[in-house]
Amino acid sequence: MRHSLSASSLALAVLAAGNLLAQEPAIPDRPEKLVFQPLVYEPPAPAAHRVVLKAGPVVYLAPDHELPLVNFVIHIRAGDYLEPAGKEGLAGLTGYLLARGGTPSKTAEELEERMDFLAAQLNSTFGDTQGTVSLNLLKKDLEEGLATLREVLSDPRFQEDKLALRKQQLLQEMKQRNDDSAAIEARERRSLAYGEGFFVNRLSTAASVESIAQADLRAFHRRWVHPANFVIAVNGDFDRADMTARLEKLLSDWPFAGPAAEPIPTNTTFAQPGVYLVDKDVNQGRVAVLLPGVRRDNPDMFAITVMNDILGGGGFTSRIMNRVRSDEGLAYSAGSAFPGGVYYPAVFTAGFQSKSRTVAYATSIVLEEMKKLAADPVTDEELETARKSFIDSFPGRFSTKTQVVGAFAQDELTGRYAQDPDYWKNYRKNIAAVTKDDIQRVARKYLTPDKVAILVVGQKNEILLSHPDHPVKLPDLAGGRLTDVPLRDPLTLKPIVK
Repeated sequence: MRHSLSASSLALAVLAAGNLLAQEPAIPDRPEKLVFQPLVYEPPAPAAHRVVLKAGPVVYLAPDHELPLVNFVIHIRAGDYLEPAGKEGLAGLTGYLLARGGTPSKTAEELEERMDFLAAQLNSTFGDTQGTVSLNLLKKDLEEGLATLREVLSDPRFQEDKLALRKQQLLQEMKQRNDDSAAIEARERRSLAYGEGFFVNRLSTAASVESIAQADLRAFHRRWVHPANFVIAVNGDFDRADMTARLEKLLSDWPFAGPAAEPIPTNTTFAQPGVYLVDKDVNQGRVAVLLPGVRRDNPDMFAITVMNDILGGGGFTSRIMNRVRSDEGLAYSAGSAFPGGVYYPAVFTAGFQSKSRTVAYATSIVLEEMKKLAADPVTDEELETARKSFIDSFPGRFSTKTQVVGAFAQDELTGRYAQDPDYWKNYRKNIAAVTKDDIQRVARKYLTPDKVAILVVGQKNEILLSHPDHPVKLPDLAGGRLTDVPLRDPLTLKPIVK
């Protein structure tokens, strides 16, 4: 009887399983045939995290009790663009030594030792247009950490021996400026993209760094590092009201006042069309194809973003990568970027490295793909792949609390929140709205062959010979105009005359 029941039960189970299997859809024979439910996701709202402190700064708060840690980032409206002429490197030195040069209560060595003991990370830096001071520490050390942060921000020591050491390090780094073709290409690309006199091209020299004294650092700090120029991001294990009160205390009774940061310069000048060649004895030529760009608030920005993904920004799904690497085998990596500039237009760049004799041919392929995009509509598959790549990866922008407050603080600092507070809420909708006609329209508008500036760093004679199987002449790709760009002296940045 027991065996009979077991057999009956087994038969019923098999029948039930068969019914379930019959109801389930068949497993597709190829991955691309898989069908997924639409992802339901809404980004966090900036206003829910935003607090305006009595001291003036805006702070973005994101409590997270998963770990007993707190992370502070003080964004500062100051950077290289505020350096006086002849003091290039001052902002970088100031930013480096804010957190590394000691405080009134501790020498630089004592401060470093104390941070190590607390397992805390204290860092600071200044870039082209902004600076940051960051502190990550255990919740139990919050009181001491904030006291240290106050000293670092309001009264840094800028210890003389640390300043002298950092200047020596910078001088050693300068001597290596021409060792790597990537560094040369980046330097000359900025010059072509924005103009020799634009602030991003006012680089430090041995003379400018050697002229910087402790008094210069103190003056720069007292002029620009104060609450009126702060935007703060905090995430971690804290209570929102308690942290707000702590930040009010951190910034209260500031020992000095200063002006609001000056506007970022916008007087860029794009290079004349043509080929610009830097003769450098390296085994591969490094190429950057440049075009005038746009600002991020340009109405075409979403169409440009999708267009560039199809052209060269999408990795192995992009046309430039497929043609230059996969089809022709001319480069290990190739692609393009078309970012929107925050304060001034950021240029379009397509780039790769190739053997000297195939530089011209590979460049011609990049230009050919740019022209094709303007001449013919993209395929439905290309458009769908590009749009989905941005839409499906969108939640990753806000996957951690650090990313959440970091993104919102940047939007506050750069003015996006004031201009478009629903930018992230509408991001996917704006990407999804891009059509094939939009792609072709912006390609025709911005991928303009007559404005192309082509920068090449490599062996001049070999590059100009081109490849016997592909008799493309590099100068012919940009109206026959070829300009020799001399290497610069690494310490003075003046052209080296051969």
